[in-house]
Amino acid sequence: MGLALKSIPWIFLLLSLFTAIPLTSSQPQAQPPISKDANLCNGVYVSYTYSTGSKIKPNDTKNQPYRFESEITVLNNGRSELKSWRVFVGFAHREILVSATNAVLGDGSSLPASVENGTTFAGYPAADLKSAIMTAGDLTQMQARIELVGTQFGVAPPNIPLPNNITLVHDGWKCPLPSQQGRNVLQVCCTPVPTNKTVTIPEKYLPRQDGDLTIMYDVTKAYTSNYWSQVTIENHNPLGRLDYWKLSFAWMKDEFIYTTKGAYPSIVDSSECIDGPQVKHYQSLDFSNVLCCARRPTIIDLPLTKYNDSDLGLKPYCCKNGTILPPSMDPSKSKSVFQMQVFKMPPDLNNISSITPPQSWRISGNMNPDYKCGPPVRVSSSQFPDASGLRVNRTAFASWQVVCNMTQPPTPQCCVSFSSYFNDSIIPCNTCACGGCSSDRVARTCSTTAPALLLPPQALLVPFENRTKLTNAWTVLKRRKVPDLLPCGDHCGVSINWHLATDYRGGWSARITLFNWGETDFPDWFTAVEMRNAGPGFEKAYSFNGTTVAVNGKNSTVLMEGLPGLNYLMAEQDGKNPSKDVRVPGKQQSVITFNKKLTPGIKVRGGDGFPTKVFFNGQECSLPSVLPTGNGHKREVSTFLLMALPFLAFLVLGV
Repeated sequence: MGLALKSIPWIFLLLSLFTAIPLTSSQPQAQPPISKDANLCNGVYVSYTYSTGSKIKPNDTKNQPYRFESEITVLNNGRSELKSWRVFVGFAHREILVSATNAVLGDGSSLPASVENGTTFAGYPAADLKSAIMTAGDLTQMQARIELVGTQFGVAPPNIPLPNNITLVHDGWKCPLPSQQGRNVLQVCCTPVPTNKTVTIPEKYLPRQDGDLTIMYDVTKAYTSNYWSQVTIENHNPLGRLDYWKLSFAWMKDEFIYTTKGAYPSIVDSSECIDGPQVKHYQSLDFSNVLCCARRPTIIDLPLTKYNDSDLGLKPYCCKNGTILPPSMDPSKSKSVFQMQVFKMPPDLNNISSITPPQSWRISGNMNPDYKCGPPVRVSSSQFPDASGLRVNRTAFASWQVVCNMTQPPTPQCCVSFSSYFNDSIIPCNTCACGGCSSDRVARTCSTTAPALLLPPQALLVPFENRTKLTNAWTVLKRRKVPDLLPCGDHCGVSINWHLATDYRGGWSARITLFNWGETDFPDWFTAVEMRNAGPGFEKAYSFNGTTVAVNGKNSTVLMEGLPGLNYLMAEQDGKNPSKDVRVPGKQQSVITFNKKLTPGIKVRGGDGFPTKVFFNGQECSLPSVLPTGNGHKREVSTFLLMALPFLAFLVLGV
């Protein structure tokens, strides 16, 4: 009996534990602790914390790879909601990022991706961070934590491969240089710009942003299982352009494209749906009619012949064969529009208001500038004319904006040669100007580093592989040494010759000639020349349509395009006798005049008469590293002589 009485307290203790379990589990989860420095920040606190690292295969004494794991924290301690947050991390150890949680790469790249030059992270799926005022200090709504896994080179544990910079990328905020906390933390506290007025209750959506090119993703019809979206690609840059554009993006929840109007997937394939989860949720759907189930589809424009097609076309601004021109050339051709019917997947299925826009947008063209696109940002809904014809606008169900900005590709595809009336030699395009010299075979047959040899005028109309005799003869004639290993060619599909023709008291003139050495015609081509000191004096282009355009606020760029009916730069073609004659490039030419009234003190021969930048179809071309001098024979190569150059070249070549 005594033993039983002594056991009673233990029984009560066990009962109390069992009853405490549900009570404890019903309580709110404890919020993750934040650092002391984060608490002291009255703005947006950003930190990069290195967690761990280890050596990985293969073993390499000079280039050893290491795994790293780290975490980025973005905490909004400010007064207002931080919409569409973005953070730049300046990786400095040739990092390759393999995975990232709660974020996507801001330039649209898919993982794994090289981030050795730094990269920008954008919040996904939570793109906005609310303030403590709006949430009563709820960290789960104020903070984003991004866990990173990747590979870095050269920094062996216990050394720590921290980035060289971390900063918030957001208008209206300023960030000092980051500070290091301990050995493994880099942190910064960003504060609002003093002139920026912050408000307690922010606008519902961010305003639309400016960019070289914008993409609108508008949901025009929404159902429980699918929706229709309209994609509008619009060019805003006076020198931006796309030819045969290709647009790609990444679905985040296994969505798939059922049908399109105004554009088409580059690959029509529904096999990924049949092998994936889509077929389980749409058992009655005929997947043979589905256009594309790729997680990252590529969309291409339709040809002009499909514009009136009742199934594929009949959409304004569609079906231009992938050409988007600068608005300075033709505003009606500066945008493309197409529509997609998208089928949703859980958890968005059976919920009309739940729509997830695709991420990681990319767009590219043929011999055009590169474009880097940011993440889609929710903006106020677009409005469209009502299909009924009534004078009313219909509002989109939801709208997102993607902003893309031009970057020049690392290797150009066009180059420029210089010539002048006071020197009868041509300064050709630079050696390997457009790449193509990396193979061992090329390095054995020519020099990839030697400067290009000066050319006689007639060599401009001859393919590079047929210029050897002309170049050697000209070098000997000018009493220059012929190197044992001749310089390699430029390997450029398009070359442009700028010839300074005259210089007189009231003005001066130049002649520009475009050569197409490729296999592709260029319809509606344009070229632009930046004349840093001479641009305001532009007068007229005689065989082209020429005008000055403002670029970066400076009115020093001359934009030229073909006249109506002459706006094709044809591809390279066979000569009249292909077995005997060399191939002939497509060619366009015009004389350009300038006056000196608006450019007093201009030194035409001293360099002002030559362009400082040249663009073809929006892509910047390679320029010679030197200018013509007055040491040559002072005679001008006339237009008549230039037209007769093929005959002279054939005589010299003996073909």
